[in-house]
Amino acid sequence: MGEALRITRRNARFQQWQALLGNRNKRQRAGEFLVQGVRPITLAVEHGWPVRALIYNAERSLSRWASELLDAAGGEHVAMTPELIGELSDKDEDVPELLAVVGLPEDDPARVTAGPDFLGLVFDRPTTPGNIGSMVRSADAFGGAGVFVTGHAADPYDPKSVRASTGSLFAVPVVRSRSHREVLQWAADVRAQGVPLTIVGTDEHGTADIADLDLTGPVLLAIGNETAGLSAGWREECDVMARIPITGAASSLNAANAATVVLYEAARQRANLLRGS
Repeated sequence: MGEALRITRRNARFQQWQALLGNRNKRQRAGEFLVQGVRPITLAVEHGWPVRALIYNAERSLSRWASELLDAAGGEHVAMTPELIGELSDKDEDVPELLAVVGLPEDDPARVTAGPDFLGLVFDRPTTPGNIGSMVRSADAFGGAGVFVTGHAADPYDPKSVRASTGSLFAVPVVRSRSHREVLQWAADVRAQGVPLTIVGTDEHGTADIADLDLTGPVLLAIGNETAGLSAGWREECDVMARIPITGAASSLNAANAATVVLYEAARQRANLLRGS
């Protein structure tokens, strides 16, 4: 490991990184965000995300993982006091031994590629960063090839979203779109290439149970805002509106839970198809 920059006070550099935690506009202007945790940082490096800086605790012996990562990863190396690292952490527990400053990708729909077995997800106007991260994690777990976040929405690169994704944010393309129209244009381009993409919306008053739909072909699943559901624009463009049958006193599912259910159902149907059932 080469010589590192040492930061022992709240200088301008430290303040710049601290602003990434709670200020979306500053994340966007800087083109970077903070990542912590063994799995998220490891996956960011493995998937080739640009690591601009690795910040480590100057007052402790680093683990083998941290040492090897510092030797292997690119970017600037920064030795920092544990007090300052604690302030850059989004947790109140133990001070992390390593933080990464990672570059933001372009919000280009072309990052999501669709073929005959495509399974993707739209989250329309989410208000809770943690729900975005949870959806990305579920998409990763059940074979999702990409996630679109549309409309006026929480930020997928908010620390709460990054943490909730447990690193899946770096494995599954996540694209922010100001309008549903940009994603619909992407869908039109996919269809023009001969991929028979079906857009399936979800709503408690949907016309068909999710298990009764054929989800084995290329599918884009649309999940609505946690309170208001899908926007009128998305509802008009969905090929079918599906419901998740539920019982008990609950009137609906949390948006992230609903996404997990429909993703699992799609994955179950595809697995059965491969087994010939």
